[in-house]
Amino acid sequence: MKKINEIKNEFAHAGESELLRLFKEYEDDSRSGVQGLILQYRKKLTRLEEERQRLERMRIYEHKYEDLGLVCGIDEAGRGPLAGPVVAGAVILPKDCEILYLNDSKKLTPARREELFLEIKEKAITYGVGMASPERIDQINILQATYEAMRDAISQLNPQPQVLLNDAVRIPEVSIRQVPIIGGDGKSLSIAAASVLAKVTRDHLMMEYDKSMPEYGFASHKGYGSAAHIEALQKYGPSPIHRKTFIGHFV
Repeated sequence: MKKINEIKNEFAHAGESELLRLFKEYEDDSRSGVQGLILQYRKKLTRLEEERQRLERMRIYEHKYEDLGLVCGIDEAGRGPLAGPVVAGAVILPKDCEILYLNDSKKLTPARREELFLEIKEKAITYGVGMASPERIDQINILQATYEAMRDAISQLNPQPQVLLNDAVRIPEVSIRQVPIIGGDGKSLSIAAASVLAKVTRDHLMMEYDKSMPEYGFASHKGYGSAAHIEALQKYGPSPIHRKTFIGHFV
């Protein structure tokens, strides 16, 4: 008879189909440790199935428009901060693509976002990242700069999509069919992927800025108006990446 540690190792390294075989193999093993393992991994498979069902619910818009051709999700990160660029992501995922735990980037931990960021880039048919600098934001305002970043992201896609699923907005000067979805980053898998792409790209940029301007704490607050950021802004004055039109109340 195998030792429980050996069986535990089997379960730990088993794939989904292998787990089903192990359940059957050890179902008559009366040891509590073995039955505990079976219960633990049955629950794991149940949670996995629930996650797949959640992901399928987030494909409702992709399924609705997939007969028209390639469907692309669009989202942005960084409309609200006092410093740094606004970044837009555009992502076309394959129809059968499975990226477990993909969700609105705001609902994910930083570690999970980093994992998904790599997986999205690996599995996407194509993706693009556009951005508008703080100077550009000051020139044309944040909304127009966001649209510009989105158009930049779309222009990088190859192949080009036939439908754009946008998080709430309708982008001017774009001839591709657009479907604005309020709260889209929590309702569409493609928009969620775009939100992760935009968020992580922007976070990486802000962490790079932190290396050359550590006094502002960009690595921690990413340019948003935290108390520590405002205190640093008042102490050191604006940096080259601050948005002049956003900081008038603080300097």
